[in-house]
Amino acid sequence: RRSSDLAPKQQLEKAAWQWAESVRPEEVRREHIELAYRVLLGSCRRDARRRNCRGNPNCLVGLGEHVWLGEIDENSFHNIDDPNSERRCKNTFVGLTNLGATCYVNTLLQVWFHNLELRQALYLCHSPRKEMGTGERIEDDADFEPQSVCEHLQYLFALLQSSNRRYIDPSGFVKALGLDTGQQQDAQEFSKLFMSLLEDTLSKQNNPDVQNIIQQQFCGQYAYVTVCNQCGWESKLLSRFYELELNIQGHKQLTDCIEEFLKEEKLEGDNRYFCDKCQDKQNATRKIKLLNLPRTLNLQLLRFVFDRQTGHKKKLNSYISFPEVLDLSPYLERKDVSTVYELSAVLIHRGVSAYSGHYIAHVRDDRTGDWYKFNDEEIEKMEGKKLQLGIEEDLAEPSKSQTRKPKCVKGVHCSRNAYMLVYRRKGEMSKEKDISVQLPAHLQKMVERDNKKFEEWCMEMAEMRKQSVDKGKAKHEEVQELFNMLPAKEDELYEFVPVDWLRKWLDDSAVTKPIDNSCNLCAHGGLNPDKICDVKRISQKAADIFYARYGGGPRLDASALCADCVMEKCRILRLKNQLNEDYKIISNLTRTTLQSLEGYWVGKTSLRSWRQLALDQLDGKDDDSDLADGKSNGEGLNNLHAKGDDEMTGEKDNEDMNFNEDLVCPHGDLCTSETERRLVSEETWKRLKAYFPKSPEFAHYHSPCVQCQVLEKEGEENETLSKMMANEQKSALLCLFQEKNRPILIKWPEETDVLYIVSQFFVEEWKKFIRKPTKCSPVSSVGNNALLCPHGGLMFTAESMTKEDSKHVALIWPNEWEILHKLFVVDNTIKVMRKTSIAETGSVQVEYSTSPGLCVECREGLLCQQQRDLREYTQATIYIRKVVDNIKVMKEGAPELNMSGSEAEEEREEFKIEGEKDPDFNQSNGAKRRKLAHLCIGNTHSSVHYKPGIRRSTRHRVRGEKELLVSANQTLKELKIQIMHAFSVAPFDQNLSLEGRMLTDDTATLGNLGIIPESVILLKADEPIADYTAMDDIMQVCMPEEGFKGTGLLGH
Repeated sequence: RRSSDLAPKQQLEKAAWQWAESVRPEEVRREHIELAYRVLLGSCRRDARRRNCRGNPNCLVGLGEHVWLGEIDENSFHNIDDPNSERRCKNTFVGLTNLGATCYVNTLLQVWFHNLELRQALYLCHSPRKEMGTGERIEDDADFEPQSVCEHLQYLFALLQSSNRRYIDPSGFVKALGLDTGQQQDAQEFSKLFMSLLEDTLSKQNNPDVQNIIQQQFCGQYAYVTVCNQCGWESKLLSRFYELELNIQGHKQLTDCIEEFLKEEKLEGDNRYFCDKCQDKQNATRKIKLLNLPRTLNLQLLRFVFDRQTGHKKKLNSYISFPEVLDLSPYLERKDVSTVYELSAVLIHRGVSAYSGHYIAHVRDDRTGDWYKFNDEEIEKMEGKKLQLGIEEDLAEPSKSQTRKPKCVKGVHCSRNAYMLVYRRKGEMSKEKDISVQLPAHLQKMVERDNKKFEEWCMEMAEMRKQSVDKGKAKHEEVQELFNMLPAKEDELYEFVPVDWLRKWLDDSAVTKPIDNSCNLCAHGGLNPDKICDVKRISQKAADIFYARYGGGPRLDASALCADCVMEKCRILRLKNQLNEDYKIISNLTRTTLQSLEGYWVGKTSLRSWRQLALDQLDGKDDDSDLADGKSNGEGLNNLHAKGDDEMTGEKDNEDMNFNEDLVCPHGDLCTSETERRLVSEETWKRLKAYFPKSPEFAHYHSPCVQCQVLEKEGEENETLSKMMANEQKSALLCLFQEKNRPILIKWPEETDVLYIVSQFFVEEWKKFIRKPTKCSPVSSVGNNALLCPHGGLMFTAESMTKEDSKHVALIWPNEWEILHKLFVVDNTIKVMRKTSIAETGSVQVEYSTSPGLCVECREGLLCQQQRDLREYTQATIYIRKVVDNIKVMKEGAPELNMSGSEAEEEREEFKIEGEKDPDFNQSNGAKRRKLAHLCIGNTHSSVHYKPGIRRSTRHRVRGEKELLVSANQTLKELKIQIMHAFSVAPFDQNLSLEGRMLTDDTATLGNLGIIPESVILLKADEPIADYTAMDDIMQVCMPEEGFKGTGLLGH
């Protein structure tokens, strides 16, 4: 390979040692040593190179110095943001931190905060807490801390009004409500529940302005008016409302939604109305009449609706247009009140799913008329006092049936993401301009306390920035002073320092530690020539300053150039160059037949791979000559007895084998097998010895290991004895071995009244020995103790041994039992006895008994444990079989989605038993499915492989059936979701049954329902789902919805 084809580092390496081809190790001089350490290489100029030459110790560019040698911006000395960026700007509002999934809370808090009348009334709300013994209000305490939900809301509003921060943390308020910050909830439901909670809290106040503020602001009234078609009788049922819930399906305008809400409904047929005047059921009409409208009108657009197919919510992403000015006079009977409303807020949900997405709010400031977008911490003022929704609509992912955005006239807006509209009665906004909301004294103190903390934090951050800048300036001056001093001039004293240390010295983000040269030392205490790429040569003057300021060591000057290491590497390089020639010579020598039986023994494996072993050894020494390489000869022989069990038994890994160690026995002597070694000539051995000077040496006259010969002889004798013993036992118990003419308890043989019992484990181990007597150990004991409990009683009944326990025991004839007594040690005799008697009726009665008898207590404990194991499983396999009118479906459903394909395959491979075939649809090129080996004897459950982690089965699965991985503690509802993914059948349309018993309780766990591993559940579907897009929302739901269960919203 030409030098021009090599990488720069390799070119420098080759040039540094090129002299070794013509210079022997003993001829190495000072000039060769300096060439090896590249002392005389030229340095690089900063204007010529940008990257550092790793192979050149004199190259000092590209280490990070460019950051310091030019003009530097002070901001580059620190990574601390300007604390003033966290400060609230003048005439702006304060944002709210999103605690994970609390954006729906933040949007509604901003809307309620901008209702000045509500905010003012809330400030007037007094805490019912009193100080002990004084009767004074606790708010007067300087250390007052909010506790109740109302107190936290007061403090939150006070911070939103007067805080110096750009955004505040609402965690106190969220924690007081007990909300889960990691789970997004229904914003509309939260709005209704919180308004109800707030109204209930404020109704206990004595101040009427506080007591009735929720009703005054948000409460309206309508009536359900029913008119009898027969007599014209009209009945009214009055009802209050705090928001109008408007259906948007099939509508494009807000007014259409309102008209549908108020439209007349006909009560006919089974739905007829009982008329109090007619005293009979009559056809009638019913409609809603608006009687009173609130000051603040909340319109809930029902975007999140229940989907019967999936059993969960989904979002409607259709466009709805709504005006900035809404006139409700056509829908109100009274004409003496103002019915014109102005748009005050629009709440947006970005995203196509009901279970994900992001909430933001567009709110109008009643004082200025400006519109603001509140997006958690970020607040953006809209230009021109106009509401702008454009970008919010673009971020929603379009569905397949997406329609184009309709054109809107001036004063009308269109949105497919708006879910709540807030209108204020015209005139109310102008009144609010005159309202001055003052903070109560205790809230003012709390805000001032928080502002003080914020100012202290700003000062602390500013001081940290200043310290970082001062430190950076000092470092800047130091680098500019020293960097030009680093290059060592000709005939100037020099030292070597680690290149990594120089990089960290030039890196302002890292703390400069003392210089550490220990990792660059050779075995002789000098500089390792193989580490020359990891150090740089600098002037001794610069090195003196570095060591004085930072310390460290050891110092490596010109005297650290190690002549011993250079000579050793010279020897290695010369051997490498000689290797190819020697390989050809040795190959020719080994092909020729030896004229005499004299020479040296070499392992055949070593002889085949000696060239690679030599290369590995030379490379190892070349890479790290100061450390003994793991493949160096001599180490293996000296440490042979300290190695592992594999090597003591002669099983060595060829990759870790040292040369000629393949003919070394475990005792360190020549192995006895001549098939593993070969005799080579003395010339061949001398050439090999040059590369492996410490390899084991065995001349032709060396005798094999005596100990190994004795052991081999004993092993041959033992194998002969084992074969004779196996043949004898097989002949004596041939029927037991071949499983012929075996007694069965169900069909008790007439020729005997007694049968004996041994454990099935004993029989299987004995058969292994009979089949392979030289590889398996002989069985010495029957081991019946394993079938007995600690009390000495039997763990099985005669009946269970014919069924589920048959796989644990083997029945033995009396004559076989006598043979077992002679051949093996019998620790316990276990037998089953039959007793027949004639009843008074003349019928024959048969009774079975065991000796020893059954231990009832331990038997019950065993059964309980077995049942518990069946109901406390995790990641076990069950089978779902789809049927239509009790006929199996032969067509496969949708692919299984209970696990991703890659995850399922990985877990199957991880837990698959060695040598086990995949029992499910194991096909190759369309061939028929292979038959499964019967791995177990007994009932269905006995075929389950209980391994740690996922349980696997060898059960033969039928077509139209799918297997699912389930756990005993998951609910039936969760199982139905898995089934939906596998068969495309919605949970509501699933009829599940187990052994003829219907499974209907969705909240019950599988363990409580009696579903155990290997269960087969029948699925009958009412109506299949053909549209997979209907499952978009449910695919994102893993657990059943709990809503606001367990929070403070449901506790009032």
